[in-house]
Amino acid sequence: MIFRTRFAPSPTGPLHLGHAYSALLAFDLAQAASGALLLRIEDIDQSRARANWEAQIYDDLEWLGLRWEMPVMRQSNRLPAYDAALDALWDRGLLYSCTCTRADIAAAASAPQEGAPLLGPDGIIYPGTCRPTNPISGPRPRDTPLRLDMTRACKMIGWPLTFAEEGDGNPKTITVTQNEMISGVGDIVLARRDMGTSYHLSVVIDDAEQRISHVVRGRDLIEATPVHVVLQHLLGLFQPTYHHHRLIRDAAGKRLAKRDDARAIALFRHKGCSAQDIRAMVGL
Repeated sequence: MIFRTRFAPSPTGPLHLGHAYSALLAFDLAQAASGALLLRIEDIDQSRARANWEAQIYDDLEWLGLRWEMPVMRQSNRLPAYDAALDALWDRGLLYSCTCTRADIAAAASAPQEGAPLLGPDGIIYPGTCRPTNPISGPRPRDTPLRLDMTRACKMIGWPLTFAEEGDGNPKTITVTQNEMISGVGDIVLARRDMGTSYHLSVVIDDAEQRISHVVRGRDLIEATPVHVVLQHLLGLFQPTYHHHRLIRDAAGKRLAKRDDARAIALFRHKGCSAQDIRAMVGL
């Protein structure tokens, strides 16, 4: 199998040292395996995506010495593929519309009889307010949030599920159980009102389309991986190997975010740093 990995930033702000580490690590792993690095622009959130930030991504990555396979994939061009997957899941009775706000979910999940709300990969685990008793028939509604009925979905999959994880230098197989998905993840959103898709759905479909063999990404996303494994099984998609790497943190131990402009790659470039200096800063 040819080693193919990807770096998939969102054009919603400047790339920082955490992005540099992830991109450089993916590039180095691909080079060592005589494989390929691909670039994907995850711009499904058009309310926040900006052309200038996308241009800065290309500029910063080229300055770091990265090269990637062309063409670059842009998620905003991929809506028909996400629609097709949603139609397939809807036709199998696995999706339902949800009109709950975040406040509604928080209030319902923390009701006295329920106890403290549980947290999953997407925050508070959905309490099932809009979940129908029976699958909904008819055309799939547009421009409305759609959730995956996790209990129904789990009945269509052979258990337990597993995925390969190589992120800590000790390759292992991680097991995902049905109870973990129903109780610890719940009915995740697969289509948001203003996007027509979600991170979970789009990343799984795009990894398959780009024939990604190894997903290299931060350890903060390892809790989302069981969701992606479930979707891969439901949609009949190839399952890659995962490499969840360490996170780059500030002096206080906090994970870097795009608001950390002081650690933006462009700022280090402006100060006269070299690409090798950036590698040293992130421990590569």
